[in-house]
Amino acid sequence: MLRKIINPSVLHNASKYFSTTAVSKNYNFQLNDTQKEFLELSQKFTKEEIIPVAAHYDRTGEYPWPVIKKAWSLGLLNHHIPQSLGGLEFGIFDGCVVSEALAYGCTGIKTALEGSGLGQTPVILAGNKEQQKKYLGRLLEEPLVAAYCVTEPGAGSDVAGVKTKAVKKGNEWILNGTKMWITNGGVANWYFVLARTNPDPKTPASKAFTAFIVEREWPGVTPGRKEINMGQRASDTRMVTFEDVRIPEENVLLGEGAGFKVAMGTFDKTRPAVACGAVGLAHRALDEATKYAMERKAFGKPIAEHQAVAFMLADMAIGVETARLAWMKSAWALDNKDPQGTMLASIAKCYAADVANKCATDAVQIFGGAGFNSEYPVEKLMRDAKIYQIYEGTAQIQRLIISRQIFANAKQGGV
Repeated sequence: MLRKIINPSVLHNASKYFSTTAVSKNYNFQLNDTQKEFLELSQKFTKEEIIPVAAHYDRTGEYPWPVIKKAWSLGLLNHHIPQSLGGLEFGIFDGCVVSEALAYGCTGIKTALEGSGLGQTPVILAGNKEQQKKYLGRLLEEPLVAAYCVTEPGAGSDVAGVKTKAVKKGNEWILNGTKMWITNGGVANWYFVLARTNPDPKTPASKAFTAFIVEREWPGVTPGRKEINMGQRASDTRMVTFEDVRIPEENVLLGEGAGFKVAMGTFDKTRPAVACGAVGLAHRALDEATKYAMERKAFGKPIAEHQAVAFMLADMAIGVETARLAWMKSAWALDNKDPQGTMLASIAKCYAADVANKCATDAVQIFGGAGFNSEYPVEKLMRDAKIYQIYEGTAQIQRLIISRQIFANAKQGGV
């Protein structure tokens, strides 16, 4: 059990340190005192509450409610909710500091935590005061989670291909459609949902979709069975079907036709958080492989002393450090409203995902036959890593975003 809970006065005053307005305009790799305390709390929580149960939730696929509730009670959930509502109003950088530490323990549990943050972000970005008070305030009052519903069976990377539709009738919207691969789909209290509201196929994406807040308990909302995924099995991933769901006008975010803008703006804010999760996994793979290599002997000495293995570990360390720098720079850029922030977030997400997969694969290789066995932790790391190259925009989509920005910069005379 945790023996140390963060100083209440630090928790109370944290928002002034974490507010995006407090972020330095210059690079600084030194964390302030509050950031250090939250990092220490996160690392302690990971060591005592996540690592001991990670294998259990991986085997059973159960949703880690006990862990979620403990994280909520310690202020490790709902990082970015505005302080005007009673939240901490973390900057992106600050949230990533905590999230990387949690991911070190289990990225499935981290995704369960982060999935709620993804669902909240559109309401933080685009919600009015009443919407924020009702839905974000609810998450502060008790340990509930939210979900982000955009992906569909036929529309993943192609967000403009979303088929779920909503039709205006009086003061309500009638929602019909199916969302797929929804994190927290079966456990969320409410959903962010993107739906087409202009049936004209010639309407540009920027005007064709509307964003809604949909409550789980409303008639017509039906989560499907829990998907049994290759990795990150603690995350609750499901299909969610909406059949003639009646949405009041006050649950529209930003206005009719603004949904695509809200959805894309959300990804800018959350991709660094995905990148830091991949770094946490890669760091765990490096640590597990290093420990094993120093204990396992072959040809009369620890395998760490064989250059082939030592160089693999060195490459893993290079990947971890450079991927961490990538998420740090992207989070800093977005907190400071740098126009290159979107591209930097895609670079961080894409690169960190590739690093996580390589580090996990190399860790399995270093473990040899033991690495292929489920009694050792690295096979789970390898399974968990793959999704980082897929969710919140595939590796290929990130490269598309990056290349487009390169061309735009070149046209403007940049580099």
